[in-house]
Amino acid sequence: MADPPRLDDEAVRERLTLLDGLLEQVERTPGPTTEVALDAVATLLEVYGEALARATAYAARAPDVRDALTGDELLAHLLVLHGVHPDPAERRARRALEALRPELATVGAEVELLGIDDGVVTVAVRGESGCGAAATTAAVTDAVREAIQAVAPELSEVRVDVAAKQTLVPVDSLLRGPATLGSPR
Repeated sequence: MADPPRLDDEAVRERLTLLDGLLEQVERTPGPTTEVALDAVATLLEVYGEALARATAYAARAPDVRDALTGDELLAHLLVLHGVHPDPAERRARRALEALRPELATVGAEVELLGIDDGVVTVAVRGESGCGAAATTAAVTDAVREAIQAVAPELSEVRVDVAAKQTLVPVDSLLRGPATLGSPR
């Protein structure tokens, strides 16, 4: 007998979006049936969470299986959702920033996790300044916050410290005074 077809990551994202919409509809519907439905979903999540916790405990004995579980986007999100992800929040945040680096590099931004203190993560972002910098800075800040919140929702806040890269000006050029067009320096 052939294995049933599996959902790819895009199909999973579509199902999760649909599920969010359906749960919003259920929550907006008043009455005892809604309460029963929400209780059923909560109980189901609790049982699935316990199953994931057990699977994670078994996987701890096999590093390749553990890495496969935590490396799979859907499973990693479920492990976080149920509070059973084996990696601490700081490691997950560092991995999220590492995955974001190539995208940030395209706009001249660099990122560094400075630390986590009492549920607050602080990230330094350094980037180019110039035309459109404010819009780029906002987009980079949003991307950093979203990336970390997706992998470590238990953190209460993501603080992003943004600063432009410093462009050094040679001291001797300051002492010479302003250049005129066509004059040698």
